[in-house]
Amino acid sequence: MSLRDPSMRAGGYADVSYGSYNTNRQFLRLDTGQIGHTGIRGFVSYSHGYTDNWRGPGHDERQHIDFKFLREWGAGNRVSVLGTWNTMVASYYPPVDKADWQAQGPHGTANNLAATYNPNDAAGGTDYWQLYRQPERIAYIAAPARFTLADSVHLKVTPYAQWSYGNAPSGTTMGESGLCDGTGGCDENAVVRANWTQTSYRSGFNAALDWQLGNHDLVVGYWYDYSDDSEHQPFTAVNAQGYAADIWVDRISRTLLQPDGQQVDAGSYHMISQTNALYAGDRMHFLGHRLMVDVGFREVMLDRHGTTTSDGVQTTAGSNSATPLPRIAIRYRISPRHMVFFNTTTNFRTPDETALFGGVTDTGVATQLKNEYSVSEELGYRYSGNLIVGSLTLFNYDFTNREIQTQIGQVDSTINGGGQTSRGVDVEIGLKPWHHFAPYLSGEYLHATIDSDIPSVGGMLATRGRTAVESPTLQASAGLSYDDGHIFGMASIHYTGRQYSTFMNDERMPDHTTGNLAIGYRMDDHAVFSHPEFRMNFNNITNQHYLSGVATPTLTKVDGPQYYVGGGLAVLFTASTGF
Repeated sequence: MSLRDPSMRAGGYADVSYGSYNTNRQFLRLDTGQIGHTGIRGFVSYSHGYTDNWRGPGHDERQHIDFKFLREWGAGNRVSVLGTWNTMVASYYPPVDKADWQAQGPHGTANNLAATYNPNDAAGGTDYWQLYRQPERIAYIAAPARFTLADSVHLKVTPYAQWSYGNAPSGTTMGESGLCDGTGGCDENAVVRANWTQTSYRSGFNAALDWQLGNHDLVVGYWYDYSDDSEHQPFTAVNAQGYAADIWVDRISRTLLQPDGQQVDAGSYHMISQTNALYAGDRMHFLGHRLMVDVGFREVMLDRHGTTTSDGVQTTAGSNSATPLPRIAIRYRISPRHMVFFNTTTNFRTPDETALFGGVTDTGVATQLKNEYSVSEELGYRYSGNLIVGSLTLFNYDFTNREIQTQIGQVDSTINGGGQTSRGVDVEIGLKPWHHFAPYLSGEYLHATIDSDIPSVGGMLATRGRTAVESPTLQASAGLSYDDGHIFGMASIHYTGRQYSTFMNDERMPDHTTGNLAIGYRMDDHAVFSHPEFRMNFNNITNQHYLSGVATPTLTKVDGPQYYVGGGLAVLFTASTGF
């Protein structure tokens, strides 16, 4: 995480916003400047935001604090302490299926949670919006430091620690949750809130040694990270008004308990992960800095072990992997205006923690999932003229053991999708400001294919050669900005092509086009105020009703893929100033 350096002088910045759906936002940053003769300077900022849901009932509220204190001395020595605190309660926008969307649009009853509570009606009982309020808190602190050991040798060290907690609840009934079968005095129709809480602690450090030697800029480093993650699924009783006390669920006494006083828990996961990474790199320059070559290598060793009480999966699981990650980047400046470049990088992604306790095969038997591994290659050309700037980039991405989050039946699952190839071309061109105007155009053509048949419970699906999900073939953007130092504005339009939502390519999401507009006025300094500014933002200015993304890609359309709904027209006014 990177935060701005505190200002050398005391002052600050503030802005306030208000707009559609009762959106209001306030931000204040205070800079201390140099504190006496200590050489220390710092800042603290606070922001608050609130907005009603743009569709359906509910609202979001967030409070956030950032801080950073910095001490610099000598030739490049610096130590800082920085941190952030965030607390929020977010509402929930249900994803929709295509049939409900086509029949009712974004504001249909089937596409939103219920605004009032009715315990005798599932649409107003378990679907009551208050049961889906999602609280979250996070705290992060770090101490980045840089020391000059010699004229050309520098040491960078960053220790850090993080804590986070959140709850992603939903409404259900005692019967559906499996808490009772309607016998023994237990009401299987009683509404309860099913919580999914997660508490995570992590800490570590990153240390790197830089050495400038002739035309080489060498770096060697080591990264260590320790993570402790716990997930639980307790339940909370709901009163006659649909209210469940303590949405944070951080007190066992406020959840449903067994006769022996133990918490009712539908399942839990506990995972401890340790990462050790060694890396080295060299940035070289030749031919008077016209040719730049970057080479690097990183070995990431990841150990994860955990336990679970969830039914139907193994009770303990773990993985131990060592992944080599080489990379190279080459840039050659043909002339001050023309440059060509090539780079190839590698990366990997581990399976979700819950997936380690059992994946899905063609026979339905749990199996260990493998790390996803990818190799990306880019070849391109950049032009930077007095008026025109632009680039053309060809890219090719190859994936093995592609991780796929999907639904099999009605169960969220992670499966090994085998190989995938994504290749295409990116083009962008723009003008440097000309009479205060600066137009911009960009576009992408993408050809993404599935290279393997995908396993399912019923056998292997013939997905080889089909188009990958969530991969629109065409995307394009156009924008026009204006800024004369006082009046400024920006108009933009973005097109996203159709994309498949099933791996068998038997259902897809329609294309959509949206436009945004911003206009404003920036004043000269006045008294203690530095460049006061006023602006209006218009998002989705034509109020398009569209599906914005695939929420749950599925194997076939029979499994019912679901989609995110794009936001409607929103207008926001903001006033800001430095001081």
